[in-house]
Amino acid sequence: MVSHLPVIDEDDDVGDLSEIDPALFQPFSVLPASLQMRLRHRFETETLSEECVTIHLSLDVLQTFRATGDGWQTRINEALKEWLSTHSPA
Repeated sequence: MVSHLPVIDEDDDVGDLSEIDPALFQPFSVLPASLQMRLRHRFETETLSEECVTIHLSLDVLQTFRATGDGWQTRINEALKEWLSTHSPA
């Protein structure tokens, strides 16, 4: 019998897929754009050893970086790395 149960457990580990009906699988492109972004970000952060955090920034700083287009969060990270190369964080 083919299972229709979720294949991801409570630890976000993927179980055995051999018993799952292949018709249930859909291409990544059919997912809503917001979910695609979350999944891409999760893969990128796990691959690149980054951590998602919440940080409060001045509106002028935020607006300036956002105005530079896609990748603005990466550019903030790079600016902070550059600052740390010449300053102590404490």
